[in-house]
Parts: sequence; structure tokens; C-alpha cells
Amino acid sequence: MRNLLTLIILVAVTGYLLIPGLGPDLLDLGRSSSGTGGSPSSSSQINPEIVTALGKVRVREGEYESTRRYEREDFGEAWADEDHNGCNTRNDILSRDLSDVEYTSPRKPCKVLSGRLAEPYTGESVEFVKGPNTSPLVQIDHVVALGDAWRSGAQKWDLAKRQRFANDPLNLLAVDGKANYEKGSASADQWLPANRHYHCRYVARQLAVKAKWDLSMTRAEKQAINSVIATCPTVKLPQDFGEIKP
Repeated sequence: MRNLLTLIILVAVTGYLLIPGLGPDLLDLGRSSSGTGGSPSSSSQINPEIVTALGKVRVREGEYESTRRYEREDFGEAWADEDHNGCNTRNDILSRDLSDVEYTSPRKPCKVLSGRLAEPYTGESVEFVKGPNTSPLVQIDHVVALGDAWRSGAQKWDLAKRQRFANDPLNLLAVDGKANYEKGSASADQWLPANRHYHCRYVARQLAVKAKWDLSMTRAEKQAINSVIATCPTVKLPQDFGEIKP
């Protein structure tokens, strides 16, 4: 009888450990983390570039490093041609981010007339047509918003540096106008795109910009970025398209 009871217990334990949906699988202990979900088992799995950037960005104790609200003029001329290619920054970013691009003058591929945007913040496809009523539907977002940059240290810069920052392609994306308006000057702990599939690349770009320009973060902001990065440990920092130096 005792041997029979022992055998029953052994079979039950074996089933608990091996049958899917039971044992370790019930707690997800038998699953490895992926690039799109779950937390990395250790920081060694996170892209070293991300670790370096996170370590570089300083954390400020207060909410602001500024004494007043910024004005758009504090960042110089809007869409200035900082790379001196003969096209303003807005058209540079539209050319970069849109597909099937057509220009107002084929002889000079500069002013974008139309194109199609695979919109990152909503995940939808948006048709762009240049015009007073249609152009605002696609806007150029400062991923690290100018207001966020201002309160993160940009107030201490001179006007020329702020203008370079405002036109840095690393910090610019063509996006849905409504989403851009909803974001405002929010940081990563205050706003993330509705398109959850873009969260990792979004915070990686914010991190890259703040590390490059030596802008600070609040603790809540850095924790929010850490939380997102934990779900995609292999995400990479974006390339610095069009070198604009601090």
C-alpha cells in the first residue's frame, strides 16, 4: 500500500513539472524573454549602447532646470537649414520619412509635394499632400519636445545651440498631427504613443537625444524608460541621420 501511494505521488509530481500549463509553465518560469515582451533576466541582455546611454543621462531632483516657460523663439528660426543643403528641415524630414515622395520641382528634390507616411505613433498609413488644409495633418515632432528640453537644461544654452538642437534630425519624426498635439511637451513618463509596437523605438530615440545633448531626466522619466526597455532588451539606439553637433 505504501509503495502504491509513493508511486501515485511520483506520477503526480512528474505531471506537475512536465505537462504544459502546470508547474513552471504556470508561472512562466519555463519561458525565455523575447525582444517584444517580458523582462530581461539580467542587465547583460540589454544592448550595451542602451546601458551606456542610460548611465550617461543625469537625473535631476526637481521637475525643472528652468526659471521660466520657453517661447518658440528661444530655439531660433523654425526649420532652419542647419545642414546647409538648400532645403529647410521640415522638407528634409518629410523626404526621409515618407515613401512615394513627389516634389514641387523634380529638378530640385527639396519641397515635398506628396507622399505616404507609415505613421509611427498611431501605426496607421497617412497620405500627405502639401496644402494649407492638408499639410498640418502630418507634422514634424521633436521627440524630446522643446519644452522638455528647455526644462532639462536647454535654458542654459546660447541661441545658436538651441537652434541646432531644434533642427537635429535625430530628434525629429514625421507624425500624425493630432498625436503630436496630444503629446505636447510631455516626457516619457507622461506620454507614450498609442501604437504600443513603437514604444521601444520611441524611448530609445528619446534616450539617444538626451544622452547626445546632455539633457537631464527626472527619476520618474528614467524609470519609465527603463520599464519600456525591459520589454525589448535588444532595441538599438537610432542612427544619427544628418550630423548636427551639440
